[in-house]
Amino acid sequence: MTSFKQLAIIGSTASGKTALSIELSQKIDANILSLDSLAIYKEIDIASAKPTIQERQGVKHFGIDVLYPNELFDVTTFVQLYKEAREESIQEGKNLIIVGGTSFYLNVLLKGISELPKISKEAKEKTQNLLSNLEEAYNFLSQKDPSYMKKIEKSDRYRIEKMLNLFFQTKLTPTEYFKANPPKPTITEKLPIYEIEVERDVLRKRIELRTKKMLKDGLIDEVFYLEKTYTREPNCMKAIGIKEVLAYFDGYYTKEEMQQRIVIHTAQLAKRQRTFNKSQFLEKTLLPLRGLREVLL
Repeated sequence: MTSFKQLAIIGSTASGKTALSIELSQKIDANILSLDSLAIYKEIDIASAKPTIQERQGVKHFGIDVLYPNELFDVTTFVQLYKEAREESIQEGKNLIIVGGTSFYLNVLLKGISELPKISKEAKEKTQNLLSNLEEAYNFLSQKDPSYMKKIEKSDRYRIEKMLNLFFQTKLTPTEYFKANPPKPTITEKLPIYEIEVERDVLRKRIELRTKKMLKDGLIDEVFYLEKTYTREPNCMKAIGIKEVLAYFDGYYTKEEMQQRIVIHTAQLAKRQRTFNKSQFLEKTLLPLRGLREVLL
């Protein structure tokens, strides 16, 4: 199918991406790939603010309800999801809209990621032994590869573990490995990118309204179920909207304080998203929601 088209809609959380993408998908006959690090999980419905079945209006969504909260994933999961979404869309004679607040994943699709080797049981055991002391593990890697480890926080257990696995498996430092295995982009053709611009005060009000709606829809009950079913161990249990409710359970916040902390942390996330999008996506159309609707619809 040579007429296949794709585009991306990005923007900070609560900017209106979801509704716009569904409306546009019906106009241009497209499927949607969600690039959202929380919506990918089954049973995290309210905290992720994923569109309900009714809100999806019959539009096929990829990247939603893929894994259970106790299943691990990394950025390569989204690369595979994109390939599946593209292939199925072409087979169905449809276009594709890539949409989400976690635009880091879009950046990976455009700029590429180095393929990692399969990690042996022996390498994993060596990693776990060293990880019993996180500071010692960080220092071990820093001695081997000081320039690369400057990019990693000393408390970032997830990335330290990945780099240890890589070193014990390949006997190469991260710098050596990534030089020998440069990233390969998944999307090679030009991709139109549209970003929703929202004034900070307006966005703050939208975040406040959305937080109230999440609580009204049963966020506390959802987090209670998630903790009971999956414990607090999975990474997704540290997400905004979940961690504040857990702190409320522990008595650190009143209900009102919990709600306010969700708003504050979501606003901080939105600021980080805007900063990332500004630095990483130079060729794009940046307009307020109304302006983008006029351009796209």
